[in-house]
Amino acid sequence: MRTPFIAGNWKMHKTVGEAVEAARKLEELVQGSPVEVAICAPFTSLAALSALGLSKVKLGAQNMYWADQGAFTGEISAAMLLDVGCEYVILGHSERRHIFKEDDELINKKVLQALQKGLKPILCVGETLEERRAGQTENVVVTQTTRGLAGVGADKLPTVVIAYEPVWAIGTGEYCDAADANQVIARIRQTLAELYSEELAQQVRIQYGGSVKPGNIREFMEQPEIDGALVGGASLDAEGFASIVRY
Repeated sequence: MRTPFIAGNWKMHKTVGEAVEAARKLEELVQGSPVEVAICAPFTSLAALSALGLSKVKLGAQNMYWADQGAFTGEISAAMLLDVGCEYVILGHSERRHIFKEDDELINKKVLQALQKGLKPILCVGETLEERRAGQTENVVVTQTTRGLAGVGADKLPTVVIAYEPVWAIGTGEYCDAADANQVIARIRQTLAELYSEELAQQVRIQYGGSVKPGNIREFMEQPEIDGALVGGASLDAEGFASIVRY
């Protein structure tokens, strides 16, 4: 049985003080929930959040680089993230793919590095509106999943989380129909079975992301293939995010 996992992606929001206040409140509100909860905060807040010693809310980063260290101005390494208490790291988010032009090869390097160093990657996949209209959704998510996991050993696969985030639904207020999202996620799981085995595929948690809110989370979580959510704007308010966790 896969444990539901709901993670908040704060993106480029919150000062350190605001992050600490929100995390403290969230920690209180989600105590006792059977759902695994994480906050993926800006780099500047990670150390302060780690110092809180939260027991229920886990810590994640929004990106990292694939090298151990070096002349990579502005980048953050896996070791640095581990040093400030991160357990998870989002990789391949559509905003990294489309704004910062990260391709599957670069994202794969990051996935391999995260796993080697002991971080759990949240690998994001999803189609644009143009790709969806062209009937390319399945091809896009299968390709991104396959390339993103290239070289990942079977022993590491169960620690990977995959987030299906249709690009056209991120931050737009539009969201994918729950049944449609379930169908796409089922295809992703089928891809995992083809790459590895059915047994391993059933161990991997696959989230839905894209304008998830308190009012629609339940319909996603009722779907058999959807194991949680990667939540953007709705995770910024502690009470609202807690209501999503308590779906």
